[in-house]
Amino acid sequence: MAIKTFTTGEVLTASDTNTYLANSGLVYVTSATIGTTVSSVTVSNCFSATYDHYRIIVSGGVASATSNLGLQLSGITGSVYNQLGYYQLWGASARSDYAATGTTVIACEANASAYIADVEIKNPFASVRKFGNTMSQSTNNQYSMPFYINSTASATGFSLTTGSGTLTGGTITVYGYRKA
Repeated sequence: MAIKTFTTGEVLTASDTNTYLANSGLVYVTSATIGTTVSSVTVSNCFSATYDHYRIIVSGGVASATSNLGLQLSGITGSVYNQLGYYQLWGASARSDYAATGTTVIACEANASAYIADVEIKNPFASVRKFGNTMSQSTNNQYSMPFYINSTASATGFSLTTGSGTLTGGTITVYGYRKA
């Protein structure tokens, strides 16, 4: 949609306002609260044909052990999750390169201080291969890891699972990118 330029003295109509508000960027889809001492959290029915691309924000809470928090799309199992990128260890001068194929992608590191993840995923609902990026920061390191999911299965939700230990507290919020 073209951007309209308003001039001084021009009337901003309800129709103009509604059109521009309806075509805004990120739109809230759903959220879930992470319980107490859980090893996984599932968010169901958050992906649909309404949006092509999504952003998942995980924040708050703590983990009982330092572990990677893995993200897996509903109905897409097996070693089809490919991830690469790097992470920087705090206080270290070197970064570590990372490349792996597995049954999840790393969303973030969870530890006793906190866990925060920012995951952007393209086409989780569409019957095409999916790709995206995870970014996170913890007290131990910083991640930036693009991923590719070699499956054309449609996913309607996802789960987050700890590699070890449990999670307590926090919120998962899902946003959709509005189509133009």
